[in-house]
Amino acid sequence: MHFFIDNENNYLYIFGKFKIRFVKLMAHFMRYRLSVLSASLLVISSAYADEQAVLPTITASADQNQMSYAAKQDQSTLRTQQKNLDIPQTVNVVSSKFISDYNPANLDNALTQVSGITQGNTLAGTQDTIMKRGFGDNRDGSVMVNGLPIVQGRVMNAAVSQVEVLKGPASLLYGIMDPGGVVNVVTKKPQKQQSTLLSIYGSSYERSKNGGGATVDTTGQIGTSDFSYRLIADASRKDYWRSFGHIEQQLIAPSLQWEHGATKVNVSYQYRNFDVPFDRSTIVDRFGTGKVLPISKYTRLDQSSNQMSGEDHLAQLTIDHQLNEQWLLHGGYSYNRETYDAGQMRVVPGSLNTTTNTLKRSNDATTGALSVASVGQLYLNGQMTLFGLRHDLQVGAESSYVKYYRKDLWRTTAANQKTINYNTLAGTNLTTSSSIDPASSDQTNKLHTYGMYIQDSVYLTDQWIAVLGARYTHWQQTAGRGRPFALNTNTDDGKWLPRAGLVYKINDQASVYASYTESLKPSWTIAPLKTQLTSDVPPEESKSYEIGFKYELDSRLSANLAVYDIKKTNIIDNDTITNVSTAQDARSRGVELDISGRLTDKLDAILTYAYTDAKVTASTNATAVGKNLPNVAKNTASLSLTYDYGQLGLGNLRLGTSGNYVGDRPGDDSNNFKLPNYTLVNAFVSYDTKLYGQAINLKFNVNNIFDKDYLTATTMADTAAYLNVSRGDSREYMLRATMKF
Repeated sequence: MHFFIDNENNYLYIFGKFKIRFVKLMAHFMRYRLSVLSASLLVISSAYADEQAVLPTITASADQNQMSYAAKQDQSTLRTQQKNLDIPQTVNVVSSKFISDYNPANLDNALTQVSGITQGNTLAGTQDTIMKRGFGDNRDGSVMVNGLPIVQGRVMNAAVSQVEVLKGPASLLYGIMDPGGVVNVVTKKPQKQQSTLLSIYGSSYERSKNGGGATVDTTGQIGTSDFSYRLIADASRKDYWRSFGHIEQQLIAPSLQWEHGATKVNVSYQYRNFDVPFDRSTIVDRFGTGKVLPISKYTRLDQSSNQMSGEDHLAQLTIDHQLNEQWLLHGGYSYNRETYDAGQMRVVPGSLNTTTNTLKRSNDATTGALSVASVGQLYLNGQMTLFGLRHDLQVGAESSYVKYYRKDLWRTTAANQKTINYNTLAGTNLTTSSSIDPASSDQTNKLHTYGMYIQDSVYLTDQWIAVLGARYTHWQQTAGRGRPFALNTNTDDGKWLPRAGLVYKINDQASVYASYTESLKPSWTIAPLKTQLTSDVPPEESKSYEIGFKYELDSRLSANLAVYDIKKTNIIDNDTITNVSTAQDARSRGVELDISGRLTDKLDAILTYAYTDAKVTASTNATAVGKNLPNVAKNTASLSLTYDYGQLGLGNLRLGTSGNYVGDRPGDDSNNFKLPNYTLVNAFVSYDTKLYGQAINLKFNVNNIFDKDYLTATTMADTAAYLNVSRGDSREYMLRATMKF
C-alpha cells in the first residue's frame, strides 16, 4: 500500500498512479448538513447504479456475522466457553458494527459508549490511557490484544474487529493489574469465504486541515487446503487539527489460519509505522485563576519538532485444540516491540507569569526509547461431573517479561531556557539548545512474572452457580536510571489471590450475581527515593465487591447493571519523595448501566450511565484524605441511535448519531481545580449501492458536530505550579468510499 499527498495541487495519489482530488470534495461537504449529504449520495448512486440490484450493507471487515450493536464477547477475554449469563462479572463489548460505523481513531474514542470510562494522562496524546472505575494510568498493563498484554502506545487500527472491557479486578486471569479492569482488543481473523474490500478516504478539520488514505482488507481460503489468509494494509496522512503538526501512519497486518479437525492455529503479525504530534496541549494556572490559559484552542506552546516517530511490531501465535466435546486446550504467545524518538519541548515549571503573559520553554526530547513485552500462556477449560454436580473448570499458567527503556533524555539548562509571550507568541522563533542529561537517561523498568490459576464454576442446581478460584503470582521487578545507573527498585515476591462468586439464573434470558475479587500491582519507581524500594514495601492490593444483573434477548439485546465497591491499599503517598510510605488508601464505589442491541428490525441503540465516587480514604498527608481521584468523573453517560432506513433510490441508506457526556472531574490530587463537563455528538450517513455493477459503500462521518472546545485530562500530579491539560479534537469531517470485490 502506497500513497502520497500533493498539497499544492490537492491530489491524493493511491498506489502511485490513481489520483483523487479529495480536498475540494471535502470542502464541498463542509458547507452542507447531513440532509443535503443524503441527497448528494442519492444523486451519485442514481447516476451509476445497477437498476435491478439493492445491496446489503458492506461492513468494514469480511465478517458478516455481526450486524447489531449487541455483540457476543470473544473467548480470549474470559478464556472460557461459558455463557455470559453464567459468569459473575461484567463484560462490555464494542461491536465491530459500531467500529465500522464510526471508525474511532483511538481506543479512547472507541470506548465512549461504555460505562465508567474516562481518559487519563495520555503522555501528550501518544498513549491509550483508560480510567476504569476510577483507576488506571498509561502503561498500566491493562490493554490486551486477543487476551495477551501489549506495550505499544496506541492499539486502534484497521485490523481491529471489536473491543471488550472486563470490569473490576482481573488478576485471576491476567496477573498483575490495577483493580478497574482490562481492555481486550480483538483483531480480525482469516475467513474461508473470499472477500476483498478497498477503501479510499479523506478527512478535513477546521482551518483547512486536510488528509487522506486508503485501506485494503482481503481474506479467503487458500485453494482447497485447510489454510485461510487475511491481509490488511492501511496508509494515511493528515494535518493535525491545531496550529501545526501532522499524523502519518502505515499498517500492514497479515495473518494465516490453519483448521484441521479439532485443531486451529492462528499466526498474525502487525507492523505499524507512525509519526504523530507530541502535544501537551495547554496548561492550567493551578494557584492563580484555576483555569487554562486564555488563548485560542488552536495555539500550541511548543514547536513543530514536537513529533513522536517510531515503529510497532506485534507477532502472535495461538493454538486451540478440542480434546473432546468437553475439553479445550489453548496455547498462546505474543511478542510486542515499540521504538520511538520524540521531541518534547515543554513549559518550564514555575515560569508562568500571568501579569506579563510570559512563560519559559525547555527543548526536551527522548531518543532511543524501547518497549518490549514477551508473553506466553497455556490454559485448559472444560466440563466434568463430580459428586453428581457439573463443574466448568479452568486451569492455566503464564509467564511474561516486560521492559520499558528510555535511552537518551535531552534537557535544556536553566541558562538556555527561552521566554515567550503566550498571547503574541513573540520569542517562539528563538533557538533553544539542549543536551543529554546523564542523570535522567537510561530509564529502565523490567518486570518478570509467572503465575498459575484455577477456577471452578459449580452448577449447584439448574439456577444456582457457585464460582471459586485462586491464582498465585510471582514477580521480580527492577527499575532505575542514570549514568552511572542507579537501581531504585528491586523487588522479588509472590502472593496468592482468591476469587469467589455466586450466580442465580432467573431464566434463560436473565441472571443476577455477586462476586468478590482481589488484585495486586507491585510498587515501583525509576526516580530515587530516600531508600531503595525493595520487597519490604508491600504491593498495591485491591479488594472488590460487586453485585449485578444481566439480561440477554437472543442476539438482539443485552443489558448489564452493576453496583461495586473497590478498596485499594498500600499506595505510595504522593505528598513526599523523601520516604517510602505506603499509607495511602483509595476507594471507588459506583453504579454502571449498559444496554445495547437492536430495538426493532431497523433501530440499533446503545445507552449507558455510570456514577463513580473515587477518593482517597487514608494517607500520611491529612489534607489528601477525602479528596477525589483526578481525571475521574462522577457522572458519565452515552446514547447511540442508528437507523436502517432501507431502500432509498437504488441503494440502502443507514444513518446514526452518538453522544457521550463526561461530568466535571478534579484536575489534580489536591482538587484545586476541576476540568469542566462536556458533551460530544458524532454522526454518520452510510449508503450502499452499485457503481458500474460493483458493490460500493459511501459513508460520511462528522465528529464533534458542534465543534465543542473541551478538556479531556491532566497530568494530575501536585509537584508543579501548573499542569498540562489535554484538549479534545475539533470538528472533523470524513468521507469514505469502500468497494467490495
